[in-house]
Amino acid sequence: MTHTSTATSAAFPLTIHPHWRAAAEAKGFGILQRIKDRYHLLLSCHTCRRAHASKIFVLMNSQPQCPHCIQDRWQADAVAAGLKWAGRDPEDRHYAHYIAPCGHNLRRQFEMVKRAAEGVCDVRCELCQQHKEQEEASAQGWELIGPDPNRNQNYRLYQHQACGHVQRIARANMQTGRFQCSNCGEGWSSAPSFLYVMQLKLANGAKLIKLGYSRDPISRLYHQLLKTKETEAQVLRTVPISSGHTAVQIEKGLHARLKAEHPDSVAPPDLYAEELSVKSEVYFADATQVIFAMLDAIRAEEDT
Repeated sequence: MTHTSTATSAAFPLTIHPHWRAAAEAKGFGILQRIKDRYHLLLSCHTCRRAHASKIFVLMNSQPQCPHCIQDRWQADAVAAGLKWAGRDPEDRHYAHYIAPCGHNLRRQFEMVKRAAEGVCDVRCELCQQHKEQEEASAQGWELIGPDPNRNQNYRLYQHQACGHVQRIARANMQTGRFQCSNCGEGWSSAPSFLYVMQLKLANGAKLIKLGYSRDPISRLYHQLLKTKETEAQVLRTVPISSGHTAVQIEKGLHARLKAEHPDSVAPPDLYAEELSVKSEVYFADATQVIFAMLDAIRAEEDT
């Protein structure tokens, strides 16, 4: 029905033309009334039943967007991303504020939160992340100073608490301890090391053992050797060796003996290629006691 005002004092015409109504209905809206001036209408969204102002030009020439439905989608994205909606950013229409599970307020782009809701990326709290990285550094005797001056996202700038040296270090290396201070640290060849025996159970049930050397066998196992969480693994035994150089020489001798004296104990690489990041030096579990005996002899020599 067409409404025509009879008031002569109206600041703008109140007529709603039939073709406007038809266009609105076709695009998911109803027209409630004209508002503000001759260019605006008050539309009612058929989806959420809430009203918003729209220009007549927008209605007739494009698809109006209900701001209430848009905000509902933003809020749904926040929930799916594990966040709590805290309102739009008044300074940038592309951003909003969210409350993270830790309670901190995060300012993020809508599209970034949408990707997080879809599982494409994660949303993390900068304050909590910085605290986590500082704890990682402290565990290794270092202090986190800040981001990498060369702007490499994988590196951070740290200061060694022992000598005060400042150094760029990959965060992955800080987490695993597989690095040294370039000012006072020992190289791998002169630093103390360990021979180790690791017990492995593959996803297919095969039981294997790995013989090797490392300055940090635990880090070697969980951060370098294993390729999948399906593999059950543990360090069975370690023997401290005075230096990495000595350890590698002893290890080579052990592998040579095992291949010569117990060739049937050598596990074929195809058996473990999908789960371990090595191509040799892996044996069937029946060689465990033989290797233990070898390590006992080496320990006795090291102790004398």
